[in-house]
Amino acid sequence: MIDLDKILRVYFIGIGGIGMSALAKYFHANGVTVSGYDKTSTPLTTELESEGMNIHFYDNIELLDKNAQLVVYTPAIPKDHKEFNYYLQNDYPLFKRSDILSSITKSTFNICVAGTHGKTTISAMIAHILRDSGYGCNAFLGGTSVNYNTNFWSNEKKVCVVEADEYDRSFLKLCPDVAVISAMDADHLDIYGTEELMQQAFVEFASKIKPGGLLISKLGLQKDSALTASNRLRYSLQNNRADSYASNITISNGTYHFDVVTTGGTLGEVVLNMGGLHNIENAVAAISVAHYLGIKDDGIKKAVQNFKGVKRRFEYIIAPAVVPNEAGTKRSGAKPGVVFIDDYAHHPQELEALIKGAKNLFPDFKCMVIFQPHLFTRTRDLAQQFAASLDLADEVILLQIYPARELPIEGITSNSILDKMKMKNENKSVKTSKELIEYLETSKNFPVEGTVLITAGAGDIDQLVEPIKKIIESK
Repeated sequence: MIDLDKILRVYFIGIGGIGMSALAKYFHANGVTVSGYDKTSTPLTTELESEGMNIHFYDNIELLDKNAQLVVYTPAIPKDHKEFNYYLQNDYPLFKRSDILSSITKSTFNICVAGTHGKTTISAMIAHILRDSGYGCNAFLGGTSVNYNTNFWSNEKKVCVVEADEYDRSFLKLCPDVAVISAMDADHLDIYGTEELMQQAFVEFASKIKPGGLLISKLGLQKDSALTASNRLRYSLQNNRADSYASNITISNGTYHFDVVTTGGTLGEVVLNMGGLHNIENAVAAISVAHYLGIKDDGIKKAVQNFKGVKRRFEYIIAPAVVPNEAGTKRSGAKPGVVFIDDYAHHPQELEALIKGAKNLFPDFKCMVIFQPHLFTRTRDLAQQFAASLDLADEVILLQIYPARELPIEGITSNSILDKMKMKNENKSVKTSKELIEYLETSKNFPVEGTVLITAGAGDIDQLVEPIKKIIESK
């Protein structure tokens, strides 16, 4: 592995990725000259440019840094990428993001959060609790913390909170002192081939825990008996067979109030200002880590209450005009308005949790979902599951599949999901982004008072959020 302390110039291929950008910020914060390429300009690349990093958006060897001492690339880069092949053919030191992250965390105490969903919110919660309580940590997150408007921060303390990504088996290069596993539902089958092999990778990840370390896993995981660690805790939303779980959950003024039962006692009157029961479960996992680290109860409760979430994780674009009361119903005599939530959900289980969470908070509202499938392979492999999750809504508009790194697969389109949905035909449709905006602008049925609108997906659907918000506000 290359000696990072001697590096003065780093070039990133795919610098705009959420994980790659965190590494770019790390090097930049340490005085290294950082530049890079990405396919498209985004708010994240604009942020990096504003910090002084030189970024371009054309695959052109005339624009790359020929003096780079280190080249970091995303595994999603196509094999025919000109810049990548230039560096490869000219013997530059080329490393994946996971290799660099492994090297950075070699000599630190590492809290690594893995799971096919939940890992971004849990890792952001843990990092926030450690930072807010004064414990201190470095953070490499897979989403932007709303509290700090960043996916990376540094601290003198040799503690790292790392989102452990299962894609391309990246998380197997980490060495956790504390490992959290939130889920291992089928995903990335284009990488693993089968659900069994993907789950086996999580078993291998657990085996990477350092001697004397701790494994915190969700109760009921498919490979639970195969997960081994010298110290082990299981968490759950409300199942009292777990070592940590929530109890006495109530809704008041749009927030959740609950207690967290742990092996060391009960943490009472926890307040969480995030929607979705799944986020209570995520909080239980984060609180379990904080307890293990010896953070005092008052510090944990204060941090959880002022945690503002992660961008695109149950994020209110238009907050409720009428806040649900303790019974989860709207106040009498007041107009319900429209609630607009944006979320990164791109897996059937995430969609299910998202829709159920919204309906739990707003039970009397119509639930309308605009969903952009992400990847042809994921759509092909999980079409039936996507259909079942989307059927929980009252109305669904599917956008065309966001291809990301993939080429089209014959016969696989958003209709692969639509055709499997049991919802009435008049309540479901497939549209292009342009058709969607035109429909929302001209429809007399949008927006309807008492609607919770959800936009969801991991592609470029986030670029439609502001236009949709303006349409709602103009009407």
